[in-house]
Amino acid sequence: MLKHLFAAWLLLVGTNAVAQPSPAVLFRNVRVLDVEKGVLGAPTDVLVEGGRIARIGSGPSPAGASVIPGGGRTLMPGLIDVHVHMMFNSLSPKAMAAPDMTVERLGALSAQQAEAMLMRGFTAVRDVGGPVFQLKRAIDAGKVKGPRIWPSGPMISQTSGHADLRGPTEPSRRFSGKVPAMEQAWASVVADGRDEVLTAVRENLRLGASQIKIAAGGGTSSEYDPLDVTQYTLDEMKAAVDAADDWNTYVTVHAYHPKSIRRAIEAGVKVIEHGQLLDEPTLKLMAEKGIWLSGQVLVASTEAMDPARREKRKPVIEGQDRVWPLAKSLGVKLAWGTDFLFEPDLNRQQNAYLLRLKPWFSPAEILRLATARNAELLALSGPRTPYAGTLGVVKEGALADLLLVEGNPLADIDLIADPDRNFRVIMKDGKVYKSRP
Repeated sequence: MLKHLFAAWLLLVGTNAVAQPSPAVLFRNVRVLDVEKGVLGAPTDVLVEGGRIARIGSGPSPAGASVIPGGGRTLMPGLIDVHVHMMFNSLSPKAMAAPDMTVERLGALSAQQAEAMLMRGFTAVRDVGGPVFQLKRAIDAGKVKGPRIWPSGPMISQTSGHADLRGPTEPSRRFSGKVPAMEQAWASVVADGRDEVLTAVRENLRLGASQIKIAAGGGTSSEYDPLDVTQYTLDEMKAAVDAADDWNTYVTVHAYHPKSIRRAIEAGVKVIEHGQLLDEPTLKLMAEKGIWLSGQVLVASTEAMDPARREKRKPVIEGQDRVWPLAKSLGVKLAWGTDFLFEPDLNRQQNAYLLRLKPWFSPAEILRLATARNAELLALSGPRTPYAGTLGVVKEGALADLLLVEGNPLADIDLIADPDRNFRVIMKDGKVYKSRP
């Protein structure tokens, strides 16, 4: 069922067309938020042309330019979430597997969630697992509204690993089984041994991956792997890194505990997702080697979470209160994301989850994480980045992903938790998607 749904979805939205550039826009009388310095500038004008910030300051506006009266409000970069699953945050596992699921409904749900994310002010995301390539193309072509997407493609996992999503009655394709539904849908891939890992990575790159995601340790939402296990041998991990490096991009890994993370670092991995069970020596190693920690602030339980998952998540929840401040104090490169998975009701809390960083970060630091720092992480894709240009800052020449905010988020960070009320204008690539007087 999944195979046919995703194949039809690809045909429905598949296109390589590119959306046309937007006309010039002049923001008049705004205060630019410098997220690097954590200061709000004096009132000024900002001109956007060709999808980029053409000028900050007074000057003539091009003929036909749209003028947006800023009224002294804050102009800041669009928000960035570097750990999302665009296809898997749209519906529950039960809904995905339902016999009455249709390609029209699947497409509508995915497009609806993508647009809602953009309307929350998230203008760029890194998708770290799932069949997202055609959704990205549809957004880029203007057929669907949504954020810019840095796609990883399906997560690559060993047998019994975090992304081995086979059912209990699906044996391995090596031992009497068929190609599982999750692989037919290109939702995740099981690859064992150096040769299979090389093929899986290269296939994702062939389809347009901007970086590669592999599972290096146990997970809380997966059925077969305890949290403490280490996944993939050093040779298998190095195969993934070698293949990605040949394409001038990087590998990020799902991992929580020191053993799996140290192995990943030895293999040449550049980013760790999660890491809530990290110890101080391993965090120091990450700081020394410039390894990124892409972290989240998860909750202990949600209404949709089954008891087994709640229990499995306990050490992760306990660890994050220690890891965030420790990693910050040791100078680890930090990024932030949400990691909502198969719980669509959580999506509307995306902005509020950013505020969960308040115990350890100032408002300026939180805003810097969700803009400039996350943009630095996106830039690790190098020539594989889908969108050339600078994100996460309001500077001349940068890509015009912008939010016009009611109030000063440096003084009241809680403003960003209510985008409906406080984000007066949402712009992506120079195009206005929301404008409210």
